[in-house]
Amino acid sequence: MESTTDLDKVSLGFYKPDNFPKGLTRKVVESISHIKNEPSWLSEFRLKAFEVYEQKPMPTWGFIPQFQINIDDYVHYVGSNQKKKKSWDEVDPEILRSFEKLGIPEHERKYLAGIETMNDSETIYANVKKELTDLGILFCDIDTAIREYPELVREYLGTVVTIGDNKFSALNSAVFSGGSFAYIPKGVKTPMPLQAYFKVTAASSGQYERTLLIADEGAHLEYSEGCTSVQDKGTNFHTAVVELVAKKNSKIFYTTIQNWKKNMYNWTVKRGICEEAAHITWTDCNIGANTIKYPGIILQGDHSTGDVLSLAFAGSGQVQDTGARIIHVGKNTRSNILAKGVALDGGINSYRGLVKFEPSSKGSYSHIKCDGLMMDNRSQSHAYPYNDVSGEEGTLNYEATVSKIDDDQLFYLQSRGMNEDDAKLLIINGFCEGVTKHLDVEYSVEMTKLIKMILEDGKVIAET
Repeated sequence: MESTTDLDKVSLGFYKPDNFPKGLTRKVVESISHIKNEPSWLSEFRLKAFEVYEQKPMPTWGFIPQFQINIDDYVHYVGSNQKKKKSWDEVDPEILRSFEKLGIPEHERKYLAGIETMNDSETIYANVKKELTDLGILFCDIDTAIREYPELVREYLGTVVTIGDNKFSALNSAVFSGGSFAYIPKGVKTPMPLQAYFKVTAASSGQYERTLLIADEGAHLEYSEGCTSVQDKGTNFHTAVVELVAKKNSKIFYTTIQNWKKNMYNWTVKRGICEEAAHITWTDCNIGANTIKYPGIILQGDHSTGDVLSLAFAGSGQVQDTGARIIHVGKNTRSNILAKGVALDGGINSYRGLVKFEPSSKGSYSHIKCDGLMMDNRSQSHAYPYNDVSGEEGTLNYEATVSKIDDDQLFYLQSRGMNEDDAKLLIINGFCEGVTKHLDVEYSVEMTKLIKMILEDGKVIAET
């Protein structure tokens, strides 16, 4: 078995953390592993993934061909010692305006703008509260977990989203850096949502966090993450992989608010597996970027359940291709998909989903509802459902709507004293409420402000 020391001998040196070239080569993969001083099994995991990545062609379905992405145009590792911004004068004015509208305190604005801290390929976490440690909860970044809990990481890494699942899962497996790790012991409940934050600041770079969350038997895990990019030049590429493992009778609730700038390509693979009587909920809010993302759940165990709640906004020059994948394997399994999409200012929003019932999934049930709201006659809303009921006793309900703001509703609200913009904002918040009501209070407040900013940017309502 090849060790990290052996890699030193076979490689022609390594790239420095803040001096990686564009493009993906074996040397890039080896350099990442060397910088992190990883064990040999993980170096081998990365190199195997790189081989798979090279063998798989770029996907040709959906909207992928029109983006004409060349992954070799990006730097695939950016160290944490990038030059820091020295003053507000160096920060993109658009970002400063966004921070003001969101009501973010100045010390947080400086962090997010990269004045005090940079975070691209590396992850920065707040101190884990003592309360978590006392309960036996393990929560840290994935790199720390590899060093301190290697047996757990090795047991589960790549078991829900395999290296060979698709080209992007292979890409992430080869170059992943940063991301979250959590293990909740048997019967333990997280006393507060575990939280992480990811941001991209370097131009023409890729970010590839890897998240692995495990809820042991009877455990209850709540996790929330925020993602943003603050780079105004060039484009960025983001491919994360998230794996959730819900053991017997456990529950996992995963919330994401991704607030990327429009120059981001966001193609993410998220999947969870439920054992007997386990439950997983994905709550997924997508803003900015061109996005391809379908959170998935494998309902492996009998009586397991899963929900996917997604919300996407597609503005000018954007495609939001989002949805869900749910596979019913166990008996008496239940799933629910609610997808809400808003298209404005010429954007394209689409629901793309797969729900499959295996022959073994007797007595199982799925309900799918996808709603599209178009704010003008230049925008587009699509639905691409794929439903496969192989068993004889499965039940599937599917409904979809595409609409515009109802003129009668607008008239009624205005007759009650609201101006037109406030009436529109109220209607759109009501449209999104089926998803946003599941957010924590702080995320719900942020989401309400973000929706207003999106509508102002898309000229749906006047800027205030």
